[in-house]
Amino acid sequence: MVVGPTAVGKTAAAVALARRFGGEIVNADSRLLYRGLDIGTAKPTVDERGGVPHHLIDVLGPAEDLSLANYQDLALAAIRAVHARDRLPFLVGGTPLYVNATVEGWRIPRVPPNPALRADLEAEAADHGLPALAARLSAVDPAAAARSGTNLRRVIRALEVYDATGVPMSAQEGKGPAPFSALELALTMPREDLHRRIGARTAELVRRGLVDEVRALLAGGLSPDAPSLGAIGYRQLLPHLRGDESLAEAVARIETDTRRYVRHQETWLRRNPRLHRLDVTQPGWLGRAAATIAAFLAARSAPGEAARADG
Repeated sequence: MVVGPTAVGKTAAAVALARRFGGEIVNADSRLLYRGLDIGTAKPTVDERGGVPHHLIDVLGPAEDLSLANYQDLALAAIRAVHARDRLPFLVGGTPLYVNATVEGWRIPRVPPNPALRADLEAEAADHGLPALAARLSAVDPAAAARSGTNLRRVIRALEVYDATGVPMSAQEGKGPAPFSALELALTMPREDLHRRIGARTAELVRRGLVDEVRALLAGGLSPDAPSLGAIGYRQLLPHLRGDESLAEAVARIETDTRRYVRHQETWLRRNPRLHRLDVTQPGWLGRAAATIAAFLAARSAPGEAARADG
């Protein structure tokens, strides 16, 4: 597993390591799932993939949504298929829920979306405010209400699960046994260096045609409320394309929101004691990553260990 904050260089590192160890990459970045979102997601090109097979990229249309449970099913199936080919899977990305659900074996309610109920709850929130909807959730699932906070989408999902099952969502969740043995590598760099990289990358994405990419998606009939356009780099351009903001203002908001998301990712990473951290600004870091992987694989192939490892 290769994780780390946005713009730290996960893709290039994972490709280099996968080539060295005969691996394949399983995407754990929510934005890379979508077809047609190429520039703003910094989706790796064919050349950047270096001949390494990549899975769970371009598997959704831009108007589609994917639940966490569905992602977990897809990721575990992809990882097991890589193992079946006697190859080494690399789970790579920076979406915390995707990574944790896959590596930690989360139990997730398998309740499909109910569009009509969601529309009713969204209308209720618009008419009476989120606190009223949160109070409804608190009455049936106080744990989910406390965890959801002011996130409308999470509040609605918890109410949706309760409506379908009659059981609080929090009672249906938890961590099961880990589905496989995992080595967890986290790429890091000093925050000021990362912020500079975010600024440079944002400028490069705009130069490559990010505004035209968003404009084309909208012209193709994609709703501004589509899940894919909620991604950083896309939603911030919508006011500009409506004529409400300058491009400079939109770009500044992309950078600000990216830095805010990076803080969220760094908080997630700090909470994981299993991570092997690698500062990518330090000489020899990629060699140390390779040595760590080699030691992990050697330990797994030791007598008795391979029998205990489930993938």
